[in-house]
Amino acid sequence: MYVLGVTDSGAGDAPLERTADMIVDRLSRAGRVGVLRYDATIADGTADLRASGLTPGGDVTYALGADGDWSATGTERSMEDVLDSLALECSYAVVIGHELASYPSVVVGDEADHDLSGSVIAAVESPGELDIEAVVSDLEATEPYETLDSLVARIKRSPAAERAGAIATFTGRVRAKDDDDDPRTEYLEFEKYEGVADERMAALEAELEARDGVYGVLLYHRTGIVADGDDIVHVVVLAGHRTEAFRTVEDGINRLKDEVPLFKKEITVDDEFWVHDSSE
Repeated sequence: MYVLGVTDSGAGDAPLERTADMIVDRLSRAGRVGVLRYDATIADGTADLRASGLTPGGDVTYALGADGDWSATGTERSMEDVLDSLALECSYAVVIGHELASYPSVVVGDEADHDLSGSVIAAVESPGELDIEAVVSDLEATEPYETLDSLVARIKRSPAAERAGAIATFTGRVRAKDDDDDPRTEYLEFEKYEGVADERMAALEAELEARDGVYGVLLYHRTGIVADGDDIVHVVVLAGHRTEAFRTVEDGINRLKDEVPLFKKEITVDDEFWVHDSSE
């Protein structure tokens, strides 16, 4: 699932909503879209709503599907919780009213910064200036939002699933420390060798899927900042039997770490440094 933030810089609600509607309409032609509307004033506990249609006491309102199949609001779920749920069913998620540090954003308004940098892929003064096709192209060139559950759901939709009796998975996560006396790791930051890493990952998936009794392999490794306790990497294997599934999962994670050019920086409470060994 690709995630896009749409936020305003002095534009007000109407231009923001029109811009978001244009984007959602275009994306819905390619797949299912989950829409989240975020309001900071609600999250701060005030009743002075910036956007219409929101109820005090919530921090996100979300609707699933281009036709608004369902919607909800409230503080019982965080934005990340909602994105995790949408990733199971949606090809895209549009977050309205919140610029996302780790995912691309569109900014609309008189004060929009037209010097595009960081996560901002488009900045316009009005909805009519938006190059919607360029936004879609840039969005689909970014890293998708995946969870273990979304990867398992995808592999279950494989045409070969009826022949499979096993799904095996591996998840690597950020550990706080190796030993009790170690300084605590706050987060890891991953960079990939652009183009080469993706090509090698796809080739590795194909090689593993070519094994007898293996019907599907999905490899996923996050880039950017990954906080203490968060998931880094997933390997999901669909196979006829558990023996092939377990063996392929183990080979998959070992070969991913050995063969895919990814670079890791560790940031602890005391220091930061690049990590050159292959252990997670």
